Amino acid sequence: MRRFFRIEHNGGPRYVIEEQGAWRLLDGDIFARYTAGEAIASTGHKLLAPVLPSKIVCVGLNYKDHAAEQNKPLPPEPLIFIKPSTSVIGPDQAIVLPEEIGRVDHEAECGVVIGKRATRVSQSEAMDYVLGIICVNDVTARELQNKGASYTRAKGFDTFAPIGPCIAQGLDYNSAGGLTVEGWVNGERRQASSTKELIFPIPMLIAYISANMTLLPGDIISTGTPAGIGPLHAGDTVTIKVEGAGELTNSVR
Repeated sequence: MRRFFRIEHNGGPRYVIEEQGAWRLLDGDIFARYTAGEAIASTGHKLLAPVLPSKIVCVGLNYKDHAAEQNKPLPPEPLIFIKPSTSVIGPDQAIVLPEEIGRVDHEAECGVVIGKRATRVSQSEAMDYVLGIICVNDVTARELQNKGASYTRAKGFDTFAPIGPCIAQGLDYNSAGGLTVEGWVNGERRQASSTKELIFPIPMLIAYISANMTLLPGDIISTGTPAGIGPLHAGDTVTIKVEGAGELTNSVR
């Protein structure tokens, strides 16, 4: 397995390749040709959002248990909406709760980072367009959503799309067990499931979404959240864990 981190290095952003615990600066383009360069320490760096997507395409109600807790029927086809690029933050940055919007929830999700331009991709070829897996927190203004606000409005506020800490390549997310997905708040596990429970699996999502819009390198498909969503409050610490892709932790203010 290989993981890509984006760090602050010598006053600017720089990609790092991690293999077997060793970190090397990446020379080249993460979406094209690159090589592993100079070795550096694996600690002491400020982690940045691993990618700057033009959009995050999210999938609603893609776990049966989450649909049940929301008292909503299972969708006959993927329910998709977009988080804007301005909602993205990286590890250790604060989720900011806007005033007077009511309850705001965490949603732990497995994200798929697109590696090359994808338009009308078939399911059989879909995984060829994936760069890797990333942790996503689909932060949601639940009261606005329940009052009938569009998904994009309820989920598109600044800081409402924490991603990171890395992009993990080489994970077997199509295995029988899938990848575990967990959401933790203040050290308490609230969400726990696996990508094997997805109603619409990753290849189908890539094919479906790319038939509706072109996916660009760095775009993310956030595949949905399992049951256990819950409110966030100022002072909380929320952590999203996706097996193999590390832990994404953000404070709340």
